[in-house]
Amino acid sequence: MKLFATLFVCALLAATFSLGQNPARQTAPSNNPGELAPERHLSNIRQLTFGGENAEAYFSHDGQQLIFQSKRDSLLCDQIFTMRADGSETRMVSSGAGRTTCSYIFPNSRRILYSSTHLEGKACPTAPDYSRGYVWAIYPSYDIFTSDSDGANLKRLTSTPGYDAEATISTDGRKIVFTSMRDGDLDIYTMDASGGNVRRLTTEIGYDGGAFFSRDGGQIVYRAFHPRTPDQLKRYKEKLAENLIEPNVFEIWTMNSDGSNKRQITNLGAASFAPYFFPDGRRIIFASNKHDARGRNFDLYTVNTDGSGLERVTFNETFDGFPVFSPDGKKLVFASNRNQQARGETNVFIADWIN
Repeated sequence: MKLFATLFVCALLAATFSLGQNPARQTAPSNNPGELAPERHLSNIRQLTFGGENAEAYFSHDGQQLIFQSKRDSLLCDQIFTMRADGSETRMVSSGAGRTTCSYIFPNSRRILYSSTHLEGKACPTAPDYSRGYVWAIYPSYDIFTSDSDGANLKRLTSTPGYDAEATISTDGRKIVFTSMRDGDLDIYTMDASGGNVRRLTTEIGYDGGAFFSRDGGQIVYRAFHPRTPDQLKRYKEKLAENLIEPNVFEIWTMNSDGSNKRQITNLGAASFAPYFFPDGRRIIFASNKHDARGRNFDLYTVNTDGSGLERVTFNETFDGFPVFSPDGKKLVFASNRNQQARGETNVFIADWIN
């Protein structure tokens, strides 16, 4: 579970509260005992990073570059790196101060976006105490920044008190969607690429985050946990007051880019996260531990945007997560523990996508 602790800011009890559709509980095939099922949608899998903890790799608009976060070598917490889509020309583009997360490349490829705690100090913020259970830290010192593609000319976009992170960019480069604590709960907001015209999209009590626009900009997909019982609500608020959340159950949701027509897509009662639209906007790929009774092994799944057609994509015995399609839909990049050479090692992989 160390991977969760270091990589999942950008980011559980079953959350079935919905403003729209609430589909029936879904099932998917599980591994045959002693035998891994073929990963028929993936071909020509190549490893792009080697060593350390690497995740959340996202394509540039032309599909030639990737931006990702990594804790490697002498780094004590995650920093932002870029590389070519073949894994070459890797370089760090964040300052090396504080902790960073959730990076993205603007469509013109001249600027990048990420969140950082560096304004509070050069040191990594203190990790949570896991002796009372597994939690994610919602560091109040996170703010959202842009810079040139090489890290120069850093500009701060958010300055409100509390957590601002999990930011991604619309395909036209005009809008940023992000998660913030500015109104007292973890909700999804949009803002202009310059940081202006901030608009709150979610108001349900609970966590809403990890949002991405569809390719046409009309939809947003995200993960959510909305407490249903008084005990769930009490526990959620207690943890949030400590700047913590418990990531035990997230469901996948969609909404229009203006916040209307919210719809719960999955009802798996598991930790489902990192949803991303297919280029045509008709399906979603995401990671989930629904098949593992211990909740430790994550694999990739796809589902139609109406909640039907759940299909398991990977059958690796360790972690697979953060799936993202290339703009043309021909490649899939994801993070995985497969082929690890040391405990806790996570690397970025790329594969040809086979429909």
